[in-house]
Amino acid sequence: MSTVRRFRLLFPALFLFVSACTQAPAPPRGGAGVVKPAYGDALVEGTIGDASTLIPLLATDSSSHAVAGQIYNGLVKYDKNLKIIGDLAQSFAISPDGLTITFHLHRGVKWHDGAPFTSRDVLYTYRVVIDPKTPTAYAEDFKQVKGIAAPDDYTVKVTYGAPFAPALASWGTAILPAHLLDGKDITKSPLARAPIGTGPYRFKEWVAGQKILLESNHDYFEGRPWIDRYIYRIIPDTSTMYMELKAGAIDMMGLTPVQYARQTTGTRFTSLFNKYRYPSSSYVYMGYNLRHPLFRDKRIRQALTAAIDKDELIHGVLFGMGQKAVGPIPPGRWAYNPNVKDIAYDPKHAAELLAQAGWREKNSDGILMKDGKPFSFTILTNQGNQQRLLTAQIIQQRLRYVGIDVKIRIVEWATFLKEFVDKGNFEVVMLGWTTTPDPDMYDVWHSSKTNPGELNFVGFKNAEVDRLLVEGRSTFDMEKRKKAYFRIQEIMADEQPYTFLYVPDALPVVSARIRGVETAPAGIGYNQIKWYVPKAEQVY
Repeated sequence: MSTVRRFRLLFPALFLFVSACTQAPAPPRGGAGVVKPAYGDALVEGTIGDASTLIPLLATDSSSHAVAGQIYNGLVKYDKNLKIIGDLAQSFAISPDGLTITFHLHRGVKWHDGAPFTSRDVLYTYRVVIDPKTPTAYAEDFKQVKGIAAPDDYTVKVTYGAPFAPALASWGTAILPAHLLDGKDITKSPLARAPIGTGPYRFKEWVAGQKILLESNHDYFEGRPWIDRYIYRIIPDTSTMYMELKAGAIDMMGLTPVQYARQTTGTRFTSLFNKYRYPSSSYVYMGYNLRHPLFRDKRIRQALTAAIDKDELIHGVLFGMGQKAVGPIPPGRWAYNPNVKDIAYDPKHAAELLAQAGWREKNSDGILMKDGKPFSFTILTNQGNQQRLLTAQIIQQRLRYVGIDVKIRIVEWATFLKEFVDKGNFEVVMLGWTTTPDPDMYDVWHSSKTNPGELNFVGFKNAEVDRLLVEGRSTFDMEKRKKAYFRIQEIMADEQPYTFLYVPDALPVVSARIRGVETAPAGIGYNQIKWYVPKAEQVY
């Protein structure tokens, strides 16, 4: 991926920011001798959700960012070991006090329409991000910039007024073409449907709800990708997608746990595909609309968590391929607090908390009543994600046991985001976040980020968390940062704005004809331009 994002709405596409893998690619087929890379062929990836916009600044969903990541570049990116390196920036230098970053840009980079990439594009991207008229969830990082200047076409100097730990990573945001956007309303730009970037693939075609077709950029500054076309096929059901995979109609997808464990073990499948398993950098949660009267009392939220058996979810939904989530930072990260005590599964304790909050009596159907109203709500989640649907169904049964009536509503992805999540039009959502190595989570949890279209859509507001979020991003001292994030996790464990459910393993599968796939702490997507298909095995 060529974007460095700390958070994205998680959608069941291929997880690319991941850690160590358990299965190496199959050896080259086709007899003795060296199999040489060859240009040509296509890679078809199955994805459940269509993109919403291909201007990444305006997108909050991972389907859009996955496609945009092939089309655009940032100034920096993560390498295979999750170290920040230059992307459009050939090099960068950070001043001793950490307050100034000087980027030296690659020369000779061209936009897909042939125009030269220069520092003007970086300045424009900065200006449009911080413009109050731009409906973006990513402005906050760039509001920390005190000054930005371009001494020449290939140098950008960024100055901060105070230490800002995520400063370098924030410049992984996609750089936009000033010559096409400057002076125009970005929300009405045709680039939303027909983008022009600098990345390894050029936009070719978008058939809404069906496919997005990209073609290789032969002039890409890091080298022409070996695979000529990258096609995203939108298939809003994982079972159908799996059938398409077996039929050879797609080359890559994220398997469900049941597919990984039970449907992909035969010799024929393993001869045609390579599958991988590794801890993802994501977590799945049940998020409460804290503006709703039912969820304002934290005892209610604590009770709901106590009524849910997370081990049951990990074994029943994930087939053991995952671990419990206890907060917003996945286990294994340097900022993860191992001492946070999770709310254990305890239906009796859940009933006690509900009684304390006034939910004591039950009607003839066994549903809790208060002021003549039943304890009832709807879990909203996205179409096509069987893991989330099964998770919701198990939770529905567990909450029914303590007297809570839960309904489940499945909504198409784009509608789910636009009409429900962005507008705060829900009671409870089941979603996920993908995180990157820096633990900064200001955009998701700060009380200033609760407006429509922003990432704190549950409406969480806590003065101490606000202060700690600022502290955590305002120092380069790792111990001070760790102290802030450790405390945030303790508060979250008490407040339960989400019920943090589990961290699933990533389970991508790739056609064995595609060579060059390598695993690393960053997963399998970091070297995608080096993937290839031997000439004799090309099928498109």
